[in-house]
Amino acid sequence: MANKTNILNRFWHELQRRKVFKVLAMYAGTAFIIIQVEGSLAEPLNLPRWIGTLLVIVLSAGFPLTAILAWIFDLTPQGIKKTESFEESEGKEIIPVLSRRRLKASDVIIAVLAIGVIILAWPKIFRTDALKRLQSSGEKTSIAVMPFHNMTNDTSWNIWQEGIQMSLISSLANTGQLKVRQKENITTLLQGKGIAEYAGFSSAVAGTISQQLDADIFIYGSIKKAGTVIRLDAQLIDTKTEEVLKSFEINGPYKEEIILNITDSLRKKITDFLLLSDLMKKNPLYQAVPVSSRNPEVLRYCIYGDKARNKGDISTAKNWYLKALAIDSNDYDANLGLSYSGTIEENIKGLLKLYRKKDQMPIEQLTYTNFMYAVYFESPNEQINWIKQYLEFDDQTPSSYWALGSAYRALKQYDKAIPVFEKYLEMCTKFGFIDFSFYAMQGEIYHEMGQYTEERKIYKRAEKDIPDHSHITFSWIIRNQAILSLTEKDTVEANRYIAKYISFLKANSSSQTEIEKALAYLYDNAGMPERAEKFYRKALTQEPENPVLLNEFAFFLSLNNGNPAEFTEIIDKAMKLAACKWDCYNYLDTKGYGLFKLGKNQEAMVTLQNAWDSATFKMYFIKSHLEEVKNAVEGQK
Repeated sequence: MANKTNILNRFWHELQRRKVFKVLAMYAGTAFIIIQVEGSLAEPLNLPRWIGTLLVIVLSAGFPLTAILAWIFDLTPQGIKKTESFEESEGKEIIPVLSRRRLKASDVIIAVLAIGVIILAWPKIFRTDALKRLQSSGEKTSIAVMPFHNMTNDTSWNIWQEGIQMSLISSLANTGQLKVRQKENITTLLQGKGIAEYAGFSSAVAGTISQQLDADIFIYGSIKKAGTVIRLDAQLIDTKTEEVLKSFEINGPYKEEIILNITDSLRKKITDFLLLSDLMKKNPLYQAVPVSSRNPEVLRYCIYGDKARNKGDISTAKNWYLKALAIDSNDYDANLGLSYSGTIEENIKGLLKLYRKKDQMPIEQLTYTNFMYAVYFESPNEQINWIKQYLEFDDQTPSSYWALGSAYRALKQYDKAIPVFEKYLEMCTKFGFIDFSFYAMQGEIYHEMGQYTEERKIYKRAEKDIPDHSHITFSWIIRNQAILSLTEKDTVEANRYIAKYISFLKANSSSQTEIEKALAYLYDNAGMPERAEKFYRKALTQEPENPVLLNEFAFFLSLNNGNPAEFTEIIDKAMKLAACKWDCYNYLDTKGYGLFKLGKNQEAMVTLQNAWDSATFKMYFIKSHLEEVKNAVEGQK
């Protein structure tokens, strides 16, 4: 053991003697600066996205090579020489020289690199993103548009200095979503500083004027000539921090008659960007998710669609998504929203339409589409795989954590599900909203684990955090509290919650059938199947031809040792009354899996095989049930 320690110590001292750590520090600093410079220049130079990836790969590959070269060679005043071995250096007599330590070139290089890294890293670590700060404020964004600076050395372009300014002011003001400072006020302040011509008009002066006008952002631009090309540059600059939020560049032939076209292009880019930012400000949730559209109208319609869908108004949501698609038929968010806004068959068809286009998508959208496909057609493990990949691209989207937690719950991996759902709530809170269903979901997980004390704590948190106890999601908390009380044999407390739950349902115009079915669910989850069955039968006396209710009751019977003949009669009736093919396949799966639970394995296998063969969509739940039954049949042989 001592010998091994000596070897490690010797190796460590050799790394220091050969200056490997110093060289690697210099290499890492240089690599970081190169990556940051590439990131800053990629957009202005229109560099392809793969350049950044290639650069990271090449620099990463160079790291071990640098370590090897640093071990072998040394930079001396006589040039690059092979480093002597430890034995060779040990045999030489070292004569100490009493003099002040001289500054080495390597020390200077390391110091310069350190300063460069600090300059580049400081804003990323300590500085709040100015655009996000503006987006998070509650007021309209105020903007000052400065005259454009003619840098062509051709005075005939001077007229466009104010022409472009007026065009942008008019466009931004007409949106009705932004506060735009008037041209006359800007001109007066410029003249007050003795600036009549704009040749010496700097961004610093523009920033001072923007502060005087109390504008959040100012637009500072120029007209340039490069050979036969005219270029309009514009920068959106945060007045408070002087940070450049966004840069724009439009090129065209050097002809005065073309200026209107390129001005329109610049105007549209700037207007769209600011309107998108304004929409983000008014809808904080969309700061938490990547949006696919750069068109503010498309995004606006998608937001309207999402809001309608969240309220349960599916028809209105569908119309908004269709309006968005009328502008851009390829918009990912609108197509995805539409795939949530119809019948289950329509939704699956919409998803498959997106899935067929996946090879044309950016990697983030491709990964999320694969996840959505896995929700219907693949196992929870595959869902976890895809959503984890998606989180590598974007770990700030709350819904991703909900999806991941749900997949863990489906696998009964509760120890993983609980922290993921807590992360979901943390992300929701960060962006200014709370999904109250979190508390019901987390409580149910603790219930399934038998951790009733933790479950009760969650419901107490819900009572404190949910301000509106009339909200529909609060009824789930009341229901779950009743289930918990029944499980713990506290009938007094349970009856109090049940009475409260029934009152809530009646206040929200639930039908008597819906109330009976809700109570059946409650007693079933409290481990009281006899009481649950009673309420299912009462519900069926009210609506004997309700196929959804028939299917639920049949499945309940199969899990609770019901009569096989009655089970078959009820599920067959549900299939005859099925509203669509999807329901029919779903009910056929219920029949097959129910027969399996009732011990009729051969009949179950035939029925499930029929469901799989005839289903238009090869759903995972049918496949998993069929595989489970086949394995059971094989085990009987």
